[in-house]
Amino acid sequence: MLNHPTLDKLKTLKFYGMIQGLQDQAQHPAIDQMSFEERLGLLVDREMTDRLDRRLKNRLLQAKLKQNACLEDINYQADRGLDKALLQSLQDCQWIKKHLNVLITGPTGVGKSWIACALAQKACREGYTAIYQRLPRLFQELPLAKGDGSYSKLLNRLGKTDVLLLDDWGLAKPSAEQRRDLLEILEDRHGSRSTIVTSQLPLDQWHASIGDSTLADATVNVNVVVASVKN
Repeated sequence: MLNHPTLDKLKTLKFYGMIQGLQDQAQHPAIDQMSFEERLGLLVDREMTDRLDRRLKNRLLQAKLKQNACLEDINYQADRGLDKALLQSLQDCQWIKKHLNVLITGPTGVGKSWIACALAQKACREGYTAIYQRLPRLFQELPLAKGDGSYSKLLNRLGKTDVLLLDDWGLAKPSAEQRRDLLEILEDRHGSRSTIVTSQLPLDQWHASIGDSTLADATVNVNVVVASVKN
């Protein structure tokens, strides 16, 4: 086994996967039969896997997804009108590379948020950043951010995130200030980032829900992939 100074240096370099790999090799009875190159290769693989796992964990922590959902666990047997081909086409995350947006509509309790979280979780697994926000809660946070001076920082964080999940769109008609804030967020992301929206409202009712035709046109005029969920 390596001496403590060497292990301390590995810890300083944050090579935690390599340290664990060395400990595992020391307990393996046949490790001496492997060449130096083979053992080094295993250590490098272990370090890379450890770093990828830590980065994924950090992305998921930052995303704060409402539900621990996974696309591979979607139940297509239930009669909810899910377009299996469409959802499977989203698994490769090409929609994120193309800066497309996903709208998931359907009544309460059919799993819209779960599917949206599964899409965001897949994005995190593919190396993208994501943030989950319930739109009613976001509307409460924005005035507070304006009051304490963190408004620009909040908009910057939302604007630069690869996938922004806005849950529960259209529960209530937004105020004029909320419409402007929402437009500001979506304008920052237009053509450069992807947004997932869940709503009980079908797309043709969004103009009435937003309450301002000009802002509604600017908000709805995006590249949208629509997935509907039924009772």
